[in-house]
Amino acid sequence: MEVVIEGKRRIKGEVVPPPDKSISHRSVMIGAIAEGTTEVERFLFADDCLRTVDCFRKMGIEIEFKGHDSVTVKGKGLRGLRKPEGELYAGNSGTTMRLLAGILAGQDFEAVVSGDESLSKRPMGRVVEPLRLMGARIEGRDGGRFAPLTIRGGRLKGIHYELPVASAQVKSALLLAGLYAEGETVVVERQKTRDHTEIMLKEFGGKISSNDGLVRVTPVEKLFARKVVVPGDISSAAFFMVAAAIGENSELLIKDVGLNPTRTGIIDVLREMGCTVEIQNEKTISGEKVGDVLVRGNGLCGVVIDGKIMPRLIDEIPAIAVAAAFAQGETVIKDAGELRVKESDRIKSIVWNLKKLGTEVEEFEDGLLIRGGRKLRPSDMESFGDHRIAMAMAVAAMSIPGQSRIKNAECVDISFPSFFETLNRISEPF
Repeated sequence: MEVVIEGKRRIKGEVVPPPDKSISHRSVMIGAIAEGTTEVERFLFADDCLRTVDCFRKMGIEIEFKGHDSVTVKGKGLRGLRKPEGELYAGNSGTTMRLLAGILAGQDFEAVVSGDESLSKRPMGRVVEPLRLMGARIEGRDGGRFAPLTIRGGRLKGIHYELPVASAQVKSALLLAGLYAEGETVVVERQKTRDHTEIMLKEFGGKISSNDGLVRVTPVEKLFARKVVVPGDISSAAFFMVAAAIGENSELLIKDVGLNPTRTGIIDVLREMGCTVEIQNEKTISGEKVGDVLVRGNGLCGVVIDGKIMPRLIDEIPAIAVAAAFAQGETVIKDAGELRVKESDRIKSIVWNLKKLGTEVEEFEDGLLIRGGRKLRPSDMESFGDHRIAMAMAVAAMSIPGQSRIKNAECVDISFPSFFETLNRISEPF
């Protein structure tokens, strides 16, 4: 699918971003191994999350869709999953594959988890290795470094494991496996990553604690079903934040967005670049911070982004790179090597597209340098099958006079099926 973007437009009004993808995944997974019926309000009906639903249905969990945004999960307890008849297909979803591996490691059956061509190239050794240390038997391509993975559950033992790479998915897999392990499982984080799994497990009655970079979980006999209200996804909202930040005379109110401190790096960076960002109506729902974000377009300046903040905004780098292209001065992004192993090599994808627009940009192994403030031109751009690249380039195109095209734009369905419709609704020509 090719999408045509008409510039030059500004952003006005209000928007409610789609439900959080990370929390939607976890609500199904944890609800499935809890006792009773979990009600999920504002579930994300996007391809990635529907893969998770399909996998658990294949393991005997009854999951019903209620209306256009709610789901009920009839959990069967920690030991209630059954052996699937065929492969569990995760599609493009790394969250599905990695977190599911942790749950399957504790089951008494064998299962195969596969993915699409893109997911089959993403590194799985980082989750396979520690699960093997816990006692799981896992096979896969290249010694378990790549999917498909064959997981034979068994008796697990708790381990003390330091994450070599900051990864919420690996941490979550180990915590979920720890529910089935003998003794305590401790995950050591040198850099704090998103903690939705810890929050939700605690809400469902899990015995879990986190302090001083140590996350600890010990088994419990049962988890108990809860109602989950999913906040708006800040990773999806980030594209609208940037659209408003770079748009002349733009102002946008983004309502009911998740403000988990492990995810708000995008707000910190935009403020450092000179954008006006206000937080309103803060509250806590289902253990998660939620609020409204007001963004006003200002002249932006270049910044340096590196180090400890990176896990708090790694998914938002494509959007931030667009903001940098419109900012005055240089923006340097470092310590972002994880971008190489996302849905695409995002460093290459960003550089390729920004150069098409006329941006001066240099590529490093772990990041890039963007010299902003140049006059940009409309162009034909490529998503590389990556939803976040497609959305970022659409935002860039809206602020450039003329007509641009995004090729292979259907990939936005992975996380935000209504993205282009929403972007058109809150924009106007000027």
